[in-house]
Amino acid sequence: MVSDEGAGRSGAARAEAGSARRPRGRPRSFDRETALEKALLAFWEHGYEATSVSDLTRVMDIGAPSLYAAFGDKRSLFDEVVRVYGARYGSFTERALAEEPTARAAVGRMLREAATVYTEPGHPHGCLVVHAAANCSNPEVEQSLRERRTANIVAFERRIRDDIATGALPADTDAGALARYTGAMIQGMSQQARDGASREELEALAEIAMSVWPHAGTPTG
Repeated sequence: MVSDEGAGRSGAARAEAGSARRPRGRPRSFDRETALEKALLAFWEHGYEATSVSDLTRVMDIGAPSLYAAFGDKRSLFDEVVRVYGARYGSFTERALAEEPTARAAVGRMLREAATVYTEPGHPHGCLVVHAAANCSNPEVEQSLRERRTANIVAFERRIRDDIATGALPADTDAGALARYTGAMIQGMSQQARDGASREELEALAEIAMSVWPHAGTPTG
């Protein structure tokens, strides 16, 4: 006859063995870069305002606690998305300005590359920094995106002024207006891409835009 104490030890041993055989539930592996790319595409497609936290957790395939733990709140996640977007999809502007010998060459290259990037398959069309600001009621987000767009115009103007100084552009060129014209073109191409314009149509638009660019020795007024 087995004593109560022996039976208890035996039962505990069986329970422990059964527990060892059953795999414990483990948290699902979390690929931060993959989740971030999915968030980027969601913000790019729908904008900041229309993309809710529940939308993000759904497309990123994580729970809200995991989202907050990994990225902070929605605003912090968006800030990181914009930085990644700039490095991965929007860097053609900086490269053109840095690598081309003149402002004219840089802007022409930038507009041609925008026609490609804004319409290529595999991601939403247009520019995230332009589109995400639409209908945005968050003043901090709106200001942050405005500052990024303004920074591009400042960079255009700097290159234009350099060309005026070297004689690559006429001395009477209105650098500020030409820089804003360039900004208006790139932002307009983004919206045209969102509306369904093809790469070829945007490339043709870029050619027309560059046809009014002043040449050295050509009066602008």
